[in-house]
Amino acid sequence: MENLKNIAPIEDFNWDAYENGDAVSNVSKEDLEKAYDSTLNKVNDREVVDGTVIAMNKREVVVNIGYKSDGIIPLSEFRYNPDLKVGDTVEVYIENQEDKKGQLILSHKKARATRSWDRVNAALENEEIIKGYIKCRTKGGMIVDVFGIEAFLPGSQIDVKPIRDYDVFVGKTMEFKVVKINQEFKNVVVSHKALIEAELEQQKKEIISKLEKGQVLEGTVKNITSYGVFIDLGGVDGLIHITDLSWGRVSDPREVVQLDQKLNVVILDFDDEKKRIALGLKQLTPHPWDALDPNLKVGDHVKGKVVVMADYGAFIEIAPGVEGLIHVSEMSWSQHLRSAQDFMKVGDEVEAVILTLDRDERKMSLGIKQLKADPWETIEEKYPVGSKHTAKVRNFTNFGVFVEIEEGVDGLIHISDLSWTKKIKHPSEFTQIGADIEVVVLEIDKENRRLSLGHKQLEENPWDVFETVFTVGSVHEGTIIEMLDKGAVVALPYGVEGFATPKHLVKEDGSQAQLEEKLPFKVIEFNKDAKRIILSHSRIFEDAAKAEEKAEKKAKKSSKKEETLMIQNQAASTTLGDIDALAALKEQLEGKK
Repeated sequence: MENLKNIAPIEDFNWDAYENGDAVSNVSKEDLEKAYDSTLNKVNDREVVDGTVIAMNKREVVVNIGYKSDGIIPLSEFRYNPDLKVGDTVEVYIENQEDKKGQLILSHKKARATRSWDRVNAALENEEIIKGYIKCRTKGGMIVDVFGIEAFLPGSQIDVKPIRDYDVFVGKTMEFKVVKINQEFKNVVVSHKALIEAELEQQKKEIISKLEKGQVLEGTVKNITSYGVFIDLGGVDGLIHITDLSWGRVSDPREVVQLDQKLNVVILDFDDEKKRIALGLKQLTPHPWDALDPNLKVGDHVKGKVVVMADYGAFIEIAPGVEGLIHVSEMSWSQHLRSAQDFMKVGDEVEAVILTLDRDERKMSLGIKQLKADPWETIEEKYPVGSKHTAKVRNFTNFGVFVEIEEGVDGLIHISDLSWTKKIKHPSEFTQIGADIEVVVLEIDKENRRLSLGHKQLEENPWDVFETVFTVGSVHEGTIIEMLDKGAVVALPYGVEGFATPKHLVKEDGSQAQLEEKLPFKVIEFNKDAKRIILSHSRIFEDAAKAEEKAEKKAKKSSKKEETLMIQNQAASTTLGDIDALAALKEQLEGKK
């Protein structure tokens, strides 16, 4: 108050002007404006200056550049910098010092663009870490706003692990490192991965230096392939091979693990430089064989699932990680060579009998044919010699036909036992594979599990009848059905075939008989045991000629005999005449006495 008392009143104060709102000082208005302007910054349009954020809301940022009015900038121009706050210094571009409303028009985006090229080049040279805003996706990567420049971020440079969804990065502000600049085309390439790798490299060195076999570490599933799973151990990768994921069979690693899953793994092995690290997952749990029922023994029945098929057999999983092999020979009592796929397929649930069990070697063999009785145990009772059955043709050989009467009971029909009459060169001429054929049991070989069978024995032996029909010397009409070097095959009545050598095929006129020619043939040999009939056409007219010649000789001989007899009779007559004369003479002499 004392200070106020010492202030002297202004003698020439204009109270009227004060009431009207005019200047109350003796200083002129122009002087006051000059004094005020001297306190403000000198700014020009299209100039970049630094300003201070003095206020901000969800849409706008108010920036003070020391001018008579503040500028308002859309918040979207600062999206690359989500940490912007009041008091921060920002660069702005003066578009207009005063618009129609007297408003200062500023732009942060244009300010950045004006200085951006210099800044980007400086960031590359100094390996500076910069911030950028990911605007959108593009082919092969992302577009990033860096200092107002649209830079390219390759997909491979986003992270050290493969990216499955690029869209989650759109709209994010991240730190980047400028890795390449094309000065001619003004292209900029940035990388976020480069920042991570630098950090991971240090972590990797620390982790690798502490690695030991048998060590259990926590990792994250980084990638899944057909042969295994890559695990990120915190900067260093290891591989769990598909065989080390589970004690059981695994066809696809995705059955056991999922991407980004965290799990414990054990270190199985690594190379000297520790660049390749082999990991295991199943090794963290006890082996299933160790937990197998101790009472399980050979002969027990078990159930399981077919997990692997091969031509030689099937692997059956009776418990996770515990498998047994059913060899194809243990699938059926049949001795035919067949594939295991004929009996079962992957995924089938089967019951089997334990044949062998080795807990030390962790091996087990199984069988399914043992679930049925061995048909050869009662073969004599079920298929006695002389019994008739229907069999299935399974295979051919040059000497016969292999057939199966029932599963596991096989037999052979020798080629000579197929037909009484036909000359069969190969069984395929008589039947076909897969066909049914009637058979008679001829002999049982239990030791070798084979039956000797016959087909022709179903009928009586026609050669007993043929023996009386095709007697040696009898003549029958026949047709030549096949010409061979050694002669011809001739079809005779009753389905019988005979054979004639070339010299017996000569006709009466000297020509040779031809194929399909029908001629009379004479039986010159009949062998019942060998089922052989030898024929001759030539013999018919040759024998006839011989018979005629013989008849002529006989006639001549008879004529000569008759002449001799006449002479003898004549002589006899003469002798008898003499006797009669003597007798008469005798009678005459006796009368005289």
